[in-house]
Amino acid sequence: MNRTVKIIMAITFIVVIAVSLVSIVHKLGKSMRLDITERKLYTLSDGTKQILDGLKQPITIKLFFSKTASMKAPDQIRFYTNYYTFVRALLEEYAAQSGGKVKLEIIDPRPYTEEEMAAIRYKLKRFTISQEESFFFGLVVQTQFGVTKTIEFFSPDRQSFVEYDISYLIDTAVTRQKTRIGVLSSLPVMGDDVSGYMAYMMRMQGQQPRPAWGIIRQMKEKYEVVSIPADTDTITDVDMLMVIHPKDLAEKTQFAIDQYILKGKRAMIFMDPHCVVDRPDPMQAQTGQAPSTESSLDKLLKAWGLEMPKLTFAGDRTLAVTGSPRPTDRPMKIMGIMKLTSAEQCFSADSPVTAMLNEVSIMFPGVLKKMNTDTGGADIQYTPLMQTSAKGNIWKVDSPYEIMSPDYADFLRKFRDGTEPVVMGYSITGKFKSAFPEGIEVEEKTEDAQADKPENEKKPPVMKKVTGLTEAAESCAVMVFADVDFISDIVAYQQTFFGTAVVGDNSNLVLNALEDLSGSSALMAVRSRGQYSRPFIRVDAIEAEAEAKTADKETEIIAQIKAFEQELNQKLAAVDKKEDELISKTILEEKQAIELKLRAKEKELRDVKMQKVKHIESLGNKLKNLCTLPGPALILLIAVVLGLRRSFMRRHYVSHASDA
Repeated sequence: MNRTVKIIMAITFIVVIAVSLVSIVHKLGKSMRLDITERKLYTLSDGTKQILDGLKQPITIKLFFSKTASMKAPDQIRFYTNYYTFVRALLEEYAAQSGGKVKLEIIDPRPYTEEEMAAIRYKLKRFTISQEESFFFGLVVQTQFGVTKTIEFFSPDRQSFVEYDISYLIDTAVTRQKTRIGVLSSLPVMGDDVSGYMAYMMRMQGQQPRPAWGIIRQMKEKYEVVSIPADTDTITDVDMLMVIHPKDLAEKTQFAIDQYILKGKRAMIFMDPHCVVDRPDPMQAQTGQAPSTESSLDKLLKAWGLEMPKLTFAGDRTLAVTGSPRPTDRPMKIMGIMKLTSAEQCFSADSPVTAMLNEVSIMFPGVLKKMNTDTGGADIQYTPLMQTSAKGNIWKVDSPYEIMSPDYADFLRKFRDGTEPVVMGYSITGKFKSAFPEGIEVEEKTEDAQADKPENEKKPPVMKKVTGLTEAAESCAVMVFADVDFISDIVAYQQTFFGTAVVGDNSNLVLNALEDLSGSSALMAVRSRGQYSRPFIRVDAIEAEAEAKTADKETEIIAQIKAFEQELNQKLAAVDKKEDELISKTILEEKQAIELKLRAKEKELRDVKMQKVKHIESLGNKLKNLCTLPGPALILLIAVVLGLRRSFMRRHYVSHASDA
């Protein structure tokens, strides 16, 4: 056998061994997975594992993706290829974790095939690429009992919540009974429930029915949501109660809420010292009466050992957002609006409701304080759910008019940093005492004949006493939040090309709380890991330090401007018409002097901000070099080492050859 044949056979054997090895590793690798992503994006959460472990029946998951069509499609469609790869890898984890209960099918619906007809029957969204080709990217979950749940299309704005959407589909497919939630509110959170002729008449008059709030629409996807009148005297036939902006509730309604909770039921209460979305009645403003946007349940809060002071708000200079109140204003800290973050320890790590949250935006939140009152015993437990950072503090206004026309610069000047967090949300558990231990007096219903009589002939109303439970027989659970706006559409949602999209973790907090109160927390960990942010902590620290240095200078400049304006107004008021020319000249000189000082201070302020920008840019350059240089440097080092080794080996070989 000559040398050429040996080389050919060796190469052939190497190729065969390599192909076999790759094939074996590929087979073994399906059961051996290693997730090296920072947030373990390809590792199922504990909530998903709990759902899969609880499966009592096999389910089939069908992933429809037009893979062939996407190769011919425009760039907008090709974007979904990487998205599909992620979804498929995640679904393979579902199948591997389920112990055989989940069967995964990957389907490429080609034109004129049964697969394409199946995608159409399941009502998956269809995008036309050409005369023949269509693009599908959806999911179908089927049980052996014929239950079918679908994700019509994997929208990009839901990419962070893919695992939750899939787990939710599986959970709802195998769960038949929905939890019934009653919503009691002084705001139109449920929207206008009109249809048919009434809807037609509204459209004819140029009116559109008000839609339900986004949080209500999200709740309806999983729960049965019903409306409870704000003047009700009894609450029944609901598994859970949600009270939103309880404004001027009658005593009988507060008593109904009290008795509902004492029966061991669960409730969520959203209150607010100033509800931005509660638009005051224009007619009330014309009467000169201060419009009320405050909600309160003082008696109930006291029974639970809490209080929410009036016209008192939580603030935090660190968490306050930066913006311009008016187009002509310079950016400043808006004390009434804050972004609570996990980095500032604004959420309780001990509660599954908030442990995995990242960011929640709030507007003019109130303050919840624990009271030293007898609430039923030492078994009452308070868990802070939402709070400021350690530098938070309270701030107050003297009248509602100060909030209606806010002076954010004045709020900021008066605010002083605190030394401990201010709590804006509590979870309270234990056996409560009634807020109405003696019961309440209610008016007996009059007869129909009494209603037809003139006012002077009507008999005085007959009052009767209604009593109920004075103490809970079993443990109760209530979650109280001192803000309503954070669950409204203006804060928790935004309109995108694909429809309404959630903002931050506002809605996650509410849905987590509902699942926790309903006793089902499997989906909670899945949803909460959707929103993830990696803040530039070092950069934020540099910006905060620079802003702290400039805050005093800005305050000084604004104070000088106001003092100058006040001085001018006083002088103008005392001017005699005969001395106008002389006084005007004096005022002009004073104004020019102050303007020179003002420009000097503004230049100093710009210099400080420039130093901040330079510091941030230098840090960015360092990070850029740290990320880009090590790779080429390592390759260059290896090349140098190999070159030196090769040179050494050559000299060594030559030396031995000459000796021989």
